[in-house]
Parts: sequence; C-alpha cells; structure tokens
Amino acid sequence: MAYRIALVDDDRNILTSVSMVLETEGFKVTTYRDGAEALRGLTAEPPDLAILDIKMPRMDGIELLQRLREKSAMPIIFLTSKDDEVDELLGLRMGADDYIKKPFSQRLLIERVRSIFRRVEAQKAQGSNASTTSVARGDLVLDPAQHLCLWKTLPVNLTVTEFLIIQALAQRPGHVKSRDQLIDAAYGEHIYVDDRTIDSHIKRLRKKFREVDKEFSHIETLYGVGYKYNEANAAA
Repeated sequence: MAYRIALVDDDRNILTSVSMVLETEGFKVTTYRDGAEALRGLTAEPPDLAILDIKMPRMDGIELLQRLREKSAMPIIFLTSKDDEVDELLGLRMGADDYIKKPFSQRLLIERVRSIFRRVEAQKAQGSNASTTSVARGDLVLDPAQHLCLWKTLPVNLTVTEFLIIQALAQRPGHVKSRDQLIDAAYGEHIYVDDRTIDSHIKRLRKKFREVDKEFSHIETLYGVGYKYNEANAAA
C-alpha cells in the first residue's frame, strides 16, 4: 500500500514538479495551495506525511503546523527560505520532524521523505516484538507497537522523531548520548541535520512531559557533550 503524502505550497511550480517526482517514487500525493484549505483536507483525511511551506496566504505553515499538532502526530517536513533561521527553529520547537531549505534538490526531498518512512517502519518492526522492545524506566513507559508514551500513566503525544529520541535516551539511563548519536537514532546514519535540530526536539520533549508533570526534569543537558536520561533525577 502506497504511502499518502500531502504537499502544501502556494507555488504552483513546486506543487507540480514535486508531486510528479513523489508520484514517480510510488507515493500518492494530494496538493493544497494554502494553509486553510490544507487544514480542512488534512483533518478530514489525514495523510501518512505532510510537507508544508512556511510562507503561504490565509494561513501560513507555522500556524498550520500548530493546528495540526493539536490533534495529530503525523510526520511533518516543512519548507523554509534559505536564510530564515527563525522559521526553522520555531517549526522544530512546535513539532516538525524535519525541515528543508529552499531552493532544494528533489533528490534531497525524496531522501528525507524515505528516511521518515524508514523510521516509521522500523518502529512498527520493533513493536512486533513488544516483549523485548518496550521500555519501562520508573514512571516512563514506551511501547513502539502502539507508538505509546506514558508518564505516570498519563499519555504524552509524541511525533515519530520525538519518540525515537526519548527511546534512545531511556534505553540506557545515565548514559550520555551525543547529538550525533541522537541524530543517528532519530534520522538514520546517512541523513545530515545540524545540532540545533536535536536541541529543538529536546526542548519540545521537555515541554510535552512538563505539560503532564510540571516537575519533570529527567532529560539532562551536558553542555558541549550531549544529553542523558536520568531515571532518578529530581532537579533540572
């Protein structure tokens, strides 16, 4: 069964060329020309992945991302201007899984899309043997089979990328993971993203856990080194 992708951009040329490339690669593509139209379509019929432009009429990509994240953890890649770092960081902190700067090569986009779907498939494969892949660390429970994260029995709604990062940290409590190691865990060894991408995902993870427990402080930063999950931590 082909994965379904929603492509949202107000540039007709991008919609045409990118959708053709994605369809050639075997994906089913639905296109939208503005955020408001996309929100209706993606809510009514959620795709397997969405690719969002940032600057669009009626509703921009940041607002669309925010609205989607209220109800959905679908993987999202967003497209941003070449030099607009503010949009990149804001999008990641709001829950995007990845970003690509315009202008971009179609090969790069296909690689990033396939990377996300490989992560989804890997998570499903892990879940098929839940007895060995489920993680329980004190108040934290991770179940890849159901893409389920619980903190003190309360659900924490995570994206695929966020789930893989907390899973990598929690598998070895107290062990420091470098940013490169977390990039490999979340994106794969052959995908390049810079350090601030992981930093933004970590900030998002902390925010989500603190929404269910304001005292949560188990993800520790070791400046210049990386991050670790401290199962017994009681202070940030």
